[in-house]
Amino acid sequence: MLLVVLPILLPCLAAAVYALAGWRGPVRWLGALSSAGVLACGIALSLQQAPPSAPGLRADALSSFMLIVIGAVATLAMLAGPSYLAAEDDARAARRYGVLTQGFIAAMALAVLAANLGVLWVAVEATTIVTAFLVGHRRTRAAVEAAWKYVVVCSAGIALALLGVVLLHFAAAQAGVESLELDVLAAHAADLDPGVARIAVALLLLGFGTKAGLAPMHAWLPDAHSQAPAPVSALMSGVLLSVAFYAMLRVKVIADPALGPAFTRNLLLVLALLSLLVAALLLIAQRDYKRMLAYSSIEHMGLLALGAAAGGRLALTAVLLHVLGHGLGKSVLFIGSGTILHATGSSRVAAVRGLLARSPLLGGAFGLALLALLGLPPFSLFASELGIFRAGFQDGIGWAVAVALVLLLVIVAAVGRIGSRMILGSPLSAQPPDAETAAGAAEPVLAAVAAGAPQAAAQPAAEAGDRRATEASGTPEAASAEPVLVAVATPAAHSAETGAGTDAAEAAPAKASDEEPGGPAKAGASAGAEPVKVPAGVAVAMVAGLVACGLLGVTAGPLQSILDNAAQVVVP
Repeated sequence: MLLVVLPILLPCLAAAVYALAGWRGPVRWLGALSSAGVLACGIALSLQQAPPSAPGLRADALSSFMLIVIGAVATLAMLAGPSYLAAEDDARAARRYGVLTQGFIAAMALAVLAANLGVLWVAVEATTIVTAFLVGHRRTRAAVEAAWKYVVVCSAGIALALLGVVLLHFAAAQAGVESLELDVLAAHAADLDPGVARIAVALLLLGFGTKAGLAPMHAWLPDAHSQAPAPVSALMSGVLLSVAFYAMLRVKVIADPALGPAFTRNLLLVLALLSLLVAALLLIAQRDYKRMLAYSSIEHMGLLALGAAAGGRLALTAVLLHVLGHGLGKSVLFIGSGTILHATGSSRVAAVRGLLARSPLLGGAFGLALLALLGLPPFSLFASELGIFRAGFQDGIGWAVAVALVLLLVIVAAVGRIGSRMILGSPLSAQPPDAETAAGAAEPVLAAVAAGAPQAAAQPAAEAGDRRATEASGTPEAASAEPVLVAVATPAAHSAETGAGTDAAEAAPAKASDEEPGGPAKAGASAGAEPVKVPAGVAVAMVAGLVACGLLGVTAGPLQSILDNAAQVVVP
């Protein structure tokens, strides 16, 4: 019984210590220790023949496996937390971060251990409330906007899931079952009214699918993941989405005997292919590397839905392996993106060049994690995606697998192009800026001119006249400079007359403050050429995540029996 309660109790105790002692000294590493305890509890529960239970809680093979995923990803994220917050000189914000992250982990542990569908819904909703404050941790305009968007969209999805819970309870009551216990509902699923159960299951899948980041209710995900602190983004992408997908699997266990497997299969196929299509289209022209990682999460959730739609034992085993591999790989990438953001002061792809030359450890780990994310060997995502595709062909959805493969080719090309631009080549100071970099460098000049007095507008206009004269004398440089100067002079003169330049001048520093959570954004080529120092906690987390993802790709080892037992819960 203690093993079932500990995964929830340990993060709660750590949160209490953070609330009392604050974020200082050795206490900063308490979150990593607590998360390692959750991982140990998950492993211990998975190895037991008859996992224990507690009032309102139960730990079957699927719940135990999900605890392993939560513990592994949370340990990596908490190892990187102290290094990330070291750049912030705000004791109250750090204390709040420690309390909220541990509450987040406790809520996810409760969700996977809940024996009751209602308690599962409450736990998933609790993760929304806690993470909303974490998304808005920096308290910038963009962060607060992302937090509100996250709350509104996810609350709408969770409201749909609540309506589904109510309808499922009604259907169960009509069948003489006065309980929302998951095991009881699964045992009496064949007695449920098909009409009511069909509506309830559809609402539950759409509601929990919103929290899992599946299209078309995915709109919250890119903003939330791009604005949250990097370790929080690792938790949200690496494990929160998977916890919501776990809830969908629990619904599938009830729906298949009640409605037949065709209903959930068709609905999951629609969500899977739509998610892959949205991710592919939005990744093609992506210019922000944190948003790139967020859209990649939508892609991988689509692959999980595709595997669940296949529905066989092989498919579910591959899906669960993909859950763990994606959690490890995406955690490495988001943790690395936090270090890149601190070093460059920008989340734009154009601001990052020659990462491998500036820091072999960071560039190498980030590049390898991208390869893992794209499903290349020897990482576990290669084995899990291959298993999902094989199962899809065997279980009669080969057409959907073919469509998914085409979309994956587009995604691989888009992510590979972005990753190669960031990792390879020379730093910005050693190469001419591309069009996007030049446009970014021109933004402060435009803002300053727009906010200036009439004489500030007259100076570029006079310079433009001088350059026209130079062009007439045959100097080739004037042709390229003239359009820029004319474009600058025209809005500047208008701003001087209307007074609108004040707002532009105030907006420029606000945008800069949104770029880097540790302080003002670094500008210029010098920031793009300095060597990047990787903190010890970040280095350990990234290397450990990569090694674990690589080892799982070579052989599942003892985890194979855990995966098989967990898959049997969904497909008896």
